[in-house]
Amino acid sequence: MLRHTILLIYRNFKRFKTTFFINLIGLSSGLACTLLIYLWVNDELQVDKFHVKDDRLYRVMEHRLTDGGIWTALTAPGPMGESLAAEMPEVEYAINSSPMNTYTLSVDEKNMQATGRFAGKDFFNMFSYELVQGNENQVLSDKNSIVISDELALKLFDTVEDVVGKSVELDHKEVFQISGIFKKVPASSSEQFDFVGSFEKAKEWYWNSWLQYWGNTGTFAFVLLKPNADVNTFNAKIADYIKVKSKNNITHRTPFLKKYSDHYLHGKYDENGVQSGGRITYVRLFSTIAVFILIIACINFMNLSTAKASGRIKEVGIKKAIGAGRKTLILQYLGESLLMSFLSLLAAILIVDLFLPKFNLITGKDLVLHLEKAVIIPAVAIAVFTGILAGSYPALFISGFSPASVLKGRINTSFGEVWARKGLVIFQFALSVILIVSVLVVYKQVEFVQSKYLGYDKDNMIYFPLVGELSKTVHQESFLNEMKNLPGIVNASSTSNDMTGHNSGTNGIYWEGKDPDDRTEFENFTVNYGMIETLGMEMATGRTFSKAYSTDTAKIIFNEAGIAFMGLKDPIGKTVKLWGKDRQIVGVIKNFHFESLHKKINPAFFRLDADNTYLVMGKISAGQEQETIARIEQLYRKFNPGFPFTFEFLDEEYKALYAAEQRVAALSKYFAGLAILISCLGLLGLAAFSAERRFKEIGIRKVLGSSELGIIYLLSSDFTKLALVAIIIALPLSYLMTQLWLEGFEFRIALEWWYFMSAGVTAMVIALLTVGTQAFKAARVNPVRCLRNE
Repeated sequence: MLRHTILLIYRNFKRFKTTFFINLIGLSSGLACTLLIYLWVNDELQVDKFHVKDDRLYRVMEHRLTDGGIWTALTAPGPMGESLAAEMPEVEYAINSSPMNTYTLSVDEKNMQATGRFAGKDFFNMFSYELVQGNENQVLSDKNSIVISDELALKLFDTVEDVVGKSVELDHKEVFQISGIFKKVPASSSEQFDFVGSFEKAKEWYWNSWLQYWGNTGTFAFVLLKPNADVNTFNAKIADYIKVKSKNNITHRTPFLKKYSDHYLHGKYDENGVQSGGRITYVRLFSTIAVFILIIACINFMNLSTAKASGRIKEVGIKKAIGAGRKTLILQYLGESLLMSFLSLLAAILIVDLFLPKFNLITGKDLVLHLEKAVIIPAVAIAVFTGILAGSYPALFISGFSPASVLKGRINTSFGEVWARKGLVIFQFALSVILIVSVLVVYKQVEFVQSKYLGYDKDNMIYFPLVGELSKTVHQESFLNEMKNLPGIVNASSTSNDMTGHNSGTNGIYWEGKDPDDRTEFENFTVNYGMIETLGMEMATGRTFSKAYSTDTAKIIFNEAGIAFMGLKDPIGKTVKLWGKDRQIVGVIKNFHFESLHKKINPAFFRLDADNTYLVMGKISAGQEQETIARIEQLYRKFNPGFPFTFEFLDEEYKALYAAEQRVAALSKYFAGLAILISCLGLLGLAAFSAERRFKEIGIRKVLGSSELGIIYLLSSDFTKLALVAIIIALPLSYLMTQLWLEGFEFRIALEWWYFMSAGVTAMVIALLTVGTQAFKAARVNPVRCLRNE
């Protein structure tokens, strides 16, 4: 029986070659898209989940009350971890960690840049970064110890053997002893680093003295709760912890625990401190797209199968006449559908393997298609689901024919069946129109944020850290003076802020009339002479810092948002207090964006303090980038021997703020194209069905004098109406969806009418071309063939 069924399926595939290949293309494309999205979604869902104690591992976060609402921050006071570990019985381990930073590690004459952090002694007891050598209880117990990755060990020592106990120099200042080696941090970790030092050592450095105080917000804190501890109860217990511990009675900061592995996907909070999205939004978006594309592919299979049903009615009639039951026929047609689905799956796997490198380039991932249980089981499940979904309607439709009717050549199509097929095509095309609009809007918004004037000149702006000898003010000034004289350099200075995010904020500003309960943070830009000019910022009023004024280190410059927030009229010459010291306002800078366009422009101020700047920024003449960078490197090595020269371009870092949006734009473009392609196959299927059902009608009309153009219009008009209905349904839905997405940006494009008009026209043209091709083919058929009783 099975052999007979497979033989019949093979003969039907061979008989309807065109239908077979259209179905194969549609289903394999849909399955390939679904597999690619599955690989990406699965990878996103696994980030930070590899830690053995993941269910008890938490990050300490804070809700900070400001004038504009609640700001949810990742950082915590320096003493937080140690204090929680000592005082809270629910805590098994708790530590603080510095932010990740780039350092120079040196062994003999070898200098290597590496990313590192300084963390509490129980770091490796909490996190599952595998130690190749060393004991997790001891590797960070000594403040002069350092734990490096096996990859870094190979770079520094050309081996991982006998490395423990050796010394390594950090930034040519501090000597550390290697106490352990850990395996390279897995790609599924959201935090990538090459070494871990002791947090106790970091607290000793003079510039980190603030780590001792409860008022600071410059570190991260992590907690591992004991197995039976309840996180909600614990959060209620520590709500006033900072207030109690701080001498300044800090009341606007409420600490709480958030599951560590949840932050990667659920890292966005609204102004009320409520978790409101993050990367999970894109996981849900692309999962939905995958489902819709798969459904579109299944709809095509249904339409094409029912379109060819009239060619198989005698087969059904004869089988039923000799005793075949409906169940047998349903199993046969479902078997045909499942076989088609598995053939499509094989083709999809080849397509995925072919396009995966390009997909990785777009998504910034390093995905690999391993045919293992984690991939095979979902792939087979998707194929089975697709086969049953795609084959269910044709199987029920074809097997339901009455044997007497089919042997007489009569099939009565119900009103419901006709509108089911039409409804499916409307659904397909409506989704395609929504995707077209979405792609256009996302592209326009990304183009807007990339080209919008930010209030400063980011183009050809190079920046690099002040480390080693350059961190000393006297050498920094000499370096900057020589750098300004290099050919190709327009201007150069130093700053504490990289202009691409919240770098350093404070609420320690007081002015006449300030509400005592106000805790709004001002962004702190610590700059050297000429930094404002180097960035090309415009003054709204007043002046910038100048060497012509010897007291400018006691002055302050605000942005317009800061002045507006303070409510100061005629601000030049007025005095504010910063950290308890009087500062006179000498200038107001026009508003500029120092965070992404997702956020509004917040209050900010500039203060002159070359000793506390950390980055050199230099404007390079357009077209001279390569030669000028070589000159800067040569000068850098002269002032800073033993330190590798690494740099970034400000415009590239700014683009990185919108990496997620750029990936959405790129992927949406491909998915929209695929959805349109598959939808066209659906229209083609319905057009073929209509033409086949009206075969004799076409012949009669041609005998009676109807022109080919008239036949084309006759066959196309119904589908034009379906496409029009789909467009009418899709446009308001696409408006609501794109408007909702744009609300995530504080600065955004307006939804122009022509976005929707062009999407509708594009969809209609595609529909007309698709249906017109089939209609033209039908109109060219010889009427004799149409009227012959075959």
